[in-house]
Formats: sequence, C-alpha cells, structure tokens
Amino acid sequence: MVRPSYLFTSESVSEGHPDKVCDRVSDEIVDVFFRTAEAEGWDPSQIRVACETLATTNRLVIAGETRGPSSITHELLAHVARLAIRDIGYEQEGFHWEYADIEVLLHSQSADIAQGVDIAGNKDEGAGDQGIMFGYAVRETPELMPAPIYYAHKILKNLADARHSGAAPALGPDAKSQVTVRYEDGKPVGVSQIVLSTQHLDERLSSADVQALVEPYIRETLPQGWISPETVWHVNPTGKFVIGGPDGDCGLTGRKIIVDTYGGAAPHGGGAFSGKDPTKVDRSAAYAARYLAKNVVAAGLADRATIQLAYAIGVSDPLAVYVDLHGTGNVEEAKLEKVLREVMNLRPRGIREHLGLTKPIYARTAAYGHFGRTPDEDGGFSWEKTDLVDALKTALA
Repeated sequence: MVRPSYLFTSESVSEGHPDKVCDRVSDEIVDVFFRTAEAEGWDPSQIRVACETLATTNRLVIAGETRGPSSITHELLAHVARLAIRDIGYEQEGFHWEYADIEVLLHSQSADIAQGVDIAGNKDEGAGDQGIMFGYAVRETPELMPAPIYYAHKILKNLADARHSGAAPALGPDAKSQVTVRYEDGKPVGVSQIVLSTQHLDERLSSADVQALVEPYIRETLPQGWISPETVWHVNPTGKFVIGGPDGDCGLTGRKIIVDTYGGAAPHGGGAFSGKDPTKVDRSAAYAARYLAKNVVAAGLADRATIQLAYAIGVSDPLAVYVDLHGTGNVEEAKLEKVLREVMNLRPRGIREHLGLTKPIYARTAAYGHFGRTPDEDGGFSWEKTDLVDALKTALA
C-alpha cells in the first residue's frame, strides 16, 4: 500500500569531496591497468586491481593489490594520481596537485585470493569474493532512478560544470548537497528542503552571498514547480567554508556507497565499487543487478524493481537471484527470477563480457553516481542500457 504523502531525503557529494578524491584516484588506477593491458596485448581478463586511497593535508597514500603489466610503475601511478587531483581543481595551499606528497604502496595480489578466480579448468572463473549485491530501478525519472538522489547528484554536477567553465570561479571543488523530496500518492511532486554546503575561495563571502551565487543553478536543475515559497534553503549553514577537501577532512576510498547507488531508497550490499576490477562482484554484479532492474522497469513489467544477487568466492554461478517488484509488477516474481538467469549469464565472466567491463571506463564513475548516467560510446555506463527489454518480453510471453 502506497502512503498518501511522505518526505524522502538523499545526499550527494562533489568530485572534490575528500572521499570522492580518493574514489577518483583509485578508479584512475584501475583504468591505467586496463589501458596498458590493451596497449601491450595483455589479456584484460587477467588484470587484477584492489586499490585503496587515503587523502589528507597535502598527502595521498595509495595501497592495495594488483596484477598486470610490469611497465606500470609506482612513479607512473603517482603521476596519474597527480593529474586526477589537478583535473578536480585542487591548487590550494593545503592540497595542491603539484606539491602533494604521493606514496604508492601497491603490491602483487595474494595467491590465496587469486585462486578464487583463477580456478584451473573453469572457463567461467569464480567470483572474486562472497557478497550480496543489489540493483534498483523506479519510474520516477527518465533514467529510472529515485528522484532525491538523481537531483542531489545533478545539482552538484551542474555547479562543478559552472566552476570548471569559469562561470562560477568563486566556488571550490568540495561540496555536498541534500534534497528532501515530497511525495504524493507515491510520486515525487516537490522539494521541501534543500541543503548545499560548498567550498568558496573568497573568505569575504557570507552564506547569503553563496546562496545568491548557487540558487539559479539549483532552480534550473530541479523540475519546474518543485521549488515553492515553502521550500526551505540551507546554504553553507555553518557559515564560512574556505578550508575544504583533504586539507579539511581526511578522505578514504569507498566511504560514500549510498551516494554511489540509490541514496538510501534501496538496499546496498556490503562492498564499495571504486578501485576494484570487475572480477570483484562487489562492483560487476552490482552493475548487473542495476542493468536487470532497469530493463525490467523499462520493459513495463513493473514500476519499481529491486534485484539481489548473491555469490561465494571461487564459485561461478550466483547462489541466488531474488526479485521484489514491490506490488507494482504484472509478472510473477518467481518466474522473473528464472528468466533473468536465461537472458543474461550472471557468472562473473558472463557479466564482464556482456557489459564490456574490461575497459578503462571507471574514473568517470567515481563522482555523481554509478547509476542513472548516460551510456557513452567508449563503453562506459553500459549497465544503463535497456537492450534486454525485447529478450525479457519474449522470454515471458
């Protein structure tokens, strides 16, 4: 039963948030391994990356386990990290792309872990770890994403674009947004509260000054009529926000998992995405689950769908496939669970091949959400395609 009215809130953080700086660096390193493998004729299915990054005042530490071409040196990876920091926009005294101390502590992947995937004679390979992964789609936006997280992301992306273009030079890279959406009859109809905290480079700017700067961009981002005179604004509610990024707060890879997915509107499994190659089902199976859920809704089989996939380390086939259509479906959930296994190979290798995941496509996922994005010509965000719609309809006919 749908509640007649309620409020739901989601948050996002910008590419310059300390945790997102770390996600970006970790994903840049994943891309380096795939890009180099492609250039040197390495089998991309043999690439392994599990990379964690920590960022603090003018210091970046990169650690983890890898397998790939020997030409990938620590010096190269430090250079790649430095370029990512520059691209985000950090040229500040407390965190500067050119002067930050970058330490790389990556080493070879453990043979005990590797054997979980590299099973002799098993052409399908095993899952890189145990875990549960969730996918979700809902008919609230054209991208079939929950409205609160979709617009929280979009606000920050539009502000970042204005900063990078020079249209809003007073803004710094670090920012957070939060949107409280009002629902009526289960549908989003307006915004009751808007929270935006953004770094600004001019110490003289007050919260009111910052609101005057960002409000036009926010109004352009949200649907017409969603902001009303009753909408409450909280822009830089603590006042001055000049010290930002890793200089103001330590960052770590993988700390913004709800921001990365559905903003709390759907469950999340136990693992983060960034810094992991696609043999890690934390990432690849979560992409597959979103792909399936989006195609289920796009096919008109439901207005809302949650899909869970479960895996065991070293085992190829998923342990279980679970579907919940939240009372909005026109197909039996148990039947759909069987059909999903038929229309897509849900073994780790099958997912990677179906979605084309052994490519340097990951740095672009590190901020503004892994889902609800537009597939690009290089193969990025392939899990956002709706090319399974006909297969689902045929299998269920």
